[in-house]
Amino acid sequence: MRLQPLICVHDVEASSRWYQRLLGCRSDHGGRDYERLVLQGELILQLHHWYVEHHHGPLGDPNLRPYGNGVLLWFELDEFDAVVARAEEMKADIFKPRHRSENAHWECWLRDPDGYTIVLASPHGSAA
Repeated sequence: MRLQPLICVHDVEASSRWYQRLLGCRSDHGGRDYERLVLQGELILQLHHWYVEHHHGPLGDPNLRPYGNGVLLWFELDEFDAVVARAEEMKADIFKPRHRSENAHWECWLRDPDGYTIVLASPHGSAA
């Protein structure tokens, strides 16, 4: 089984560029309505425009906030320090700077351009 998370965003192309820069992933689809982001050939995130319904109808209500309330997009990263440094360079909205988790790894919590909570985490046990 593989997770294939999808979030709704206001500007698919801008969000795609933001995630590509932050995570070092690449576009596998591209476009104004929908995007697939991959890293080393594996799908890590899908982006979908709030107002595009395609054949499935609306995926959410863009008027309900905060987006993703109670959902964290958690990325475990071998290159944790480099990604956190990129987040800082990007002047991302970091609200929990790099810290040691009680689960023996490093974390950094931030918000993406649409306000979704993103957690950058080093591999489990790496801060033992």
